[in-house]
Amino acid sequence: MIVLILSCNQNQPKNNNEHIESTNGTVRLKYTTGVRSILEDSKGNIWFGSYQEGVCLLQNGKLQYFTIENGLSQNQVRNIYEDKNGIIWFECGTGISSYDGNKMAKFTKRNYTAKKNWKRNKNSIWFKGNEREGYNKFEGDPGVYEYDGKELSYRTFPVKTIAGKENQYSVSTAFVRGKNAIWFGTYGAVIGYNGKDFKIINNETLGLDGKTAYFHARSIMEDTKGNIWIANNGLGVLKFDGEKVINFTKQQRLNKKDTKGNSLEKVFSIGEDKSGNIWFGTVGSGVWRYDGKSVKNFTKEDGLESQHIWTIYKSKIGELWFGGANPSGVYRFNGVSFERIY
Repeated sequence: MIVLILSCNQNQPKNNNEHIESTNGTVRLKYTTGVRSILEDSKGNIWFGSYQEGVCLLQNGKLQYFTIENGLSQNQVRNIYEDKNGIIWFECGTGISSYDGNKMAKFTKRNYTAKKNWKRNKNSIWFKGNEREGYNKFEGDPGVYEYDGKELSYRTFPVKTIAGKENQYSVSTAFVRGKNAIWFGTYGAVIGYNGKDFKIINNETLGLDGKTAYFHARSIMEDTKGNIWIANNGLGVLKFDGEKVINFTKQQRLNKKDTKGNSLEKVFSIGEDKSGNIWFGTVGSGVWRYDGKSVKNFTKEDGLESQHIWTIYKSKIGELWFGGANPSGVYRFNGVSFERIY
């Protein structure tokens, strides 16, 4: 069965709905709910997805804002991707939209006829389920959508929902195309697919019972050495080297009970800079940097105003950009301190 629903938002945004602002100097996003996603596309444009206010395009020194009135499926923009044809894709809280350089439109065509047809296609883009939480009647079971450049097809994970934990396998992170596998982060698990088999990391495999800690993935990253880093909201940071999983937060004694202050427990984002340092963005405890030997904490005193770092994005020239909330903004580290850049 192929389900096709025609979108009523296929037209280019009308002038009365557009918000185009000439920056003439310092660029400052007007978001108040936070910068949740970032993409620097192949044309040099920069896209900023917000938590609840749509997406913004920085092009030729001008900011252009798009919301549901202009073709976005929802104003929460979790992830932004570019396909091999230069089309920009927006994974929203509900649904998906795309931008072809002229117009923003909802992408509503779905194929549900080959749910177990898993392959490692190097150019595929993967998206969360169509709902904010859980799965609609066409999806049925936990899984992801694969866009192979032609169609959007649903693939189911080799897992089943548990009564009372229906959201456990809802995708909560951007996908990672690793050296040996594709990785997906869900609220209750991280799932890897290597082209043949699946690797599942969750409460059961980690021996967690939910009383003292439970799996809650918010970001995943593969570093240049092939390690998988997992950001958890509450559990801290996990590191998977291909054989075993260690609790990095516990290993470094960065739990709140050990630090008596800022901790590496509520982690929402992870990035690696061009020197190989690993960076962690938290809620309420600033940003942490691991240089392979020690960990350093950066906070308001270091110029980092945002208290919730949603995303860490590596730009085309290798800079790390930190998108945050409370207050909203995008920051970079200049080698000494943080400075707001957008």
